[in-house]
Amino acid sequence: MSRLEFDFEPLNKVLEGSEITGYDAYELFSHSKYDSEKIFKVANDLRDHHKGKVVSFSKKAFFNIVNLCRDTCSYCTYKAEIGESKLSMMNIDDVKNLAESARKLRCVEALLVTGESPEQKYDEVSKWLRQNGFSSTGEYLVHCSELVLNEGLFPHTNAGNLNRSEMNELKKTNVSMGLMLENSSHRLAEKGMPHHDAPSKDPKARIQILKNAGELKIPMTTGILVGIGENEHEIIDSLFTIKTLHKQFGNIQEVILQNFEPKQDTKMKDHQSTPQQYFKRVVSLARIILPEMNIQIPPNLSPTNYDDFLDVGINDWGGISPITVDYVNPEFAWPQINTLEKKCTAQDFELKARFPVYPEFISMINSNLKEKIEKLSDDENYVRREFWR
Repeated sequence: MSRLEFDFEPLNKVLEGSEITGYDAYELFSHSKYDSEKIFKVANDLRDHHKGKVVSFSKKAFFNIVNLCRDTCSYCTYKAEIGESKLSMMNIDDVKNLAESARKLRCVEALLVTGESPEQKYDEVSKWLRQNGFSSTGEYLVHCSELVLNEGLFPHTNAGNLNRSEMNELKKTNVSMGLMLENSSHRLAEKGMPHHDAPSKDPKARIQILKNAGELKIPMTTGILVGIGENEHEIIDSLFTIKTLHKQFGNIQEVILQNFEPKQDTKMKDHQSTPQQYFKRVVSLARIILPEMNIQIPPNLSPTNYDDFLDVGINDWGGISPITVDYVNPEFAWPQINTLEKKCTAQDFELKARFPVYPEFISMINSNLKEKIEKLSDDENYVRREFWR
């Protein structure tokens, strides 16, 4: 990196390539309240140095397998109840039909999503699984993964706190998996806080699942929620928790930074949206703490200015679908891919489609999955442009 001089020592420490401490990070974050442009500049330079001028996305279909959930998070509208119009329980034909349609539109990723262990709370789910020949949601996900892979899509499963055995089975067909840390703070699970009625959001449980993924050598997506009532120390601790996990196992392929937006029919409907300047500071800090990491923000949650985040250190937009809505955030439409590409080009970035596994993590997946990726990949292990356009 080019040597820049700042009058704030922690920034110079970053530019020299030295690792920063939690104390340094807190100093930087506090300083950025009054002089955000410096931290933005450093984050931008770090991204350019480690990731260049390529920004990626995954062309996907969102498979809303079953959206019943044993948890009740204060901000969530994904969860349905029996009898609600938004209830989704996709049978095998539903999965196959969506996979076929997605393939025709040149989607690459099959994002398989469920609520947290729904059969533990709802007898209706247990009955539905038995009727389809399965004993658990995890077992059904294994089957769905095999099905969509055979249809030419690459599965990425995000289904909460799966056990080690389920993850080991899913790694045979999934090129990557996902579990948001959300936050490392136990305070956010106390009474009156957003995770009080969500036992699966216990940080110890989430960290253990991420450790299991590391031991199983599964390329893993994780991340944090921003603006749900956390404080600055909790943001920093969460990012350092992810950093420690990646140092230990080397399998964290990306970190998602997701800004909170209030939704009707939730306990947090009157909570303010994440302030944009605060969110940009968090994104910049994430790049500084995790300089070589793939860092993503969802563009649909910042619809009027998502391209501004190209100036604060991101290098990925996440999954974007031409066929399904974002069932987690249905109020927010994904941008059109053509529009996204124009905005990237306007800032001298090249938009590339990736697989659900990042190029540098393809070496971790099994030979069968590698062979399937090779048929569609370019020399840099992105999706060949003529395939996704």
